[in-house]
Amino acid sequence: METNKEFLGTEPIGKLLFKLSVPTVVAQLINMLYNIIDRIYIGHMPGDGSLALTGVGVCMPLILLVAAFAALVSAGGAPRASIFMGKKDLESAEKTLGNCFSLQVVVSMILTAVLLIWNEELLLAFGASENTIGYATDYMSIYAIGTLFVQMTLGMNTFITAQGFTTISMIAVMIGAVCNIALDPLFIFALDMGVKGAALATILSQAISCVWVIAFLCSRKSRLRIRKKNMRLQGKIILPCIALGTAAFIMQASESAISICFNSSLLKYGGDIAVGAMTIMVSVMQFAMLPLQGIAQGAQPITSYNYGAKNAERVKKTFRLLLITCMTYSVTLWAAVMLFPKVFVGIFTPDKALIEFAAPMLQIYLGGLCLFGVQIACQMTFTSLGKAANSIIVAVVRKFVLLLPLIYIMPRMIADQTKGVYMAEPVADVIAVTFTAILFSVQFKKAMKEMELPDSYK
Repeated sequence: METNKEFLGTEPIGKLLFKLSVPTVVAQLINMLYNIIDRIYIGHMPGDGSLALTGVGVCMPLILLVAAFAALVSAGGAPRASIFMGKKDLESAEKTLGNCFSLQVVVSMILTAVLLIWNEELLLAFGASENTIGYATDYMSIYAIGTLFVQMTLGMNTFITAQGFTTISMIAVMIGAVCNIALDPLFIFALDMGVKGAALATILSQAISCVWVIAFLCSRKSRLRIRKKNMRLQGKIILPCIALGTAAFIMQASESAISICFNSSLLKYGGDIAVGAMTIMVSVMQFAMLPLQGIAQGAQPITSYNYGAKNAERVKKTFRLLLITCMTYSVTLWAAVMLFPKVFVGIFTPDKALIEFAAPMLQIYLGGLCLFGVQIACQMTFTSLGKAANSIIVAVVRKFVLLLPLIYIMPRMIADQTKGVYMAEPVADVIAVTFTAILFSVQFKKAMKEMELPDSYK
């Protein structure tokens, strides 16, 4: 059993990264199906499918905020738990898990109340029009009820991955996704519930995944278990987790803010069709981002454990392999989008006018995707090493310093103002990746030197 606990520090890096990343990538791809399957079915609804798709797209900022608050707690808690495991401090690792569980419950309750009370007001502020607000409120009013299930599934599943149980983590997501795929056509078409049916299918599926995750973390199979004695919130335990998770929160919460800015600008310059196209582009972006995050999350336990164990050589090897893998994926998907944009757009809508409009805009919007493997590999490694400040800096620069202003600057620089809004994304990506690579090259060397010092981190 002891050898099994130490496999993160002993198995060959390549074999270990493959073993941990493949289930995590599969889990991310399956998780992506939750909202994407909804959009595919909704986009193909007879009658107003395109308007309904746009309405559900307006809900994305709120959905992203729910995921961001899950990341605020878990994206910092899970790496810290892994570092404690590497230092053989299982008691601190379990206290971290218990505190993060309690905080997730509290945050979920607050978010549920906010989403139910200010549903319509938020959606109108986020880019819904008179034509789409009905679909948006129908979807969000039901989705809000399942906030606890979404939070617990996303947040606590990260602790399963952090222990190296990526197959268990994958199954948790797969169970919910399969249920969602089965329930969507039943509720949307057979029971004629439309977008309400899509939301109901999603939250029921997330509830099933939630039960699986919590049951595993309470079982003897888990190395770290949820125990009542560890659930009382303690500042010295939870505050470092929140600090480390702030970068992931900013990344995901800023996606919400950026989605709002994109939607409002596109509604101004291009109308509902431009907002509908943005819904499709965000969906295609998820094809890029979630597998990349899955690969990086597969590397996280290896990096964190060996950083805790002060094994610098394994940390370096893990990063090199992570960078190569992420770059290979991002370049491959970028090439596919550039060559076959209509294929990607056509997945979400049969509307010819929307396809003709969205396809060339998709090529512009994802123009910097080929470089994104660098961004994800560096940022996740910062987080895995417990370098909260560096992760936050990278996240803030890309989203707030660059992208948000460019959404409003680019339309003033280009004759086609709608195209200018979409161009903000690749321009920001190129500058951000350059900044991240330079910062990482300096800080990573410093972190490796710090590992040689006694008591260099806690």
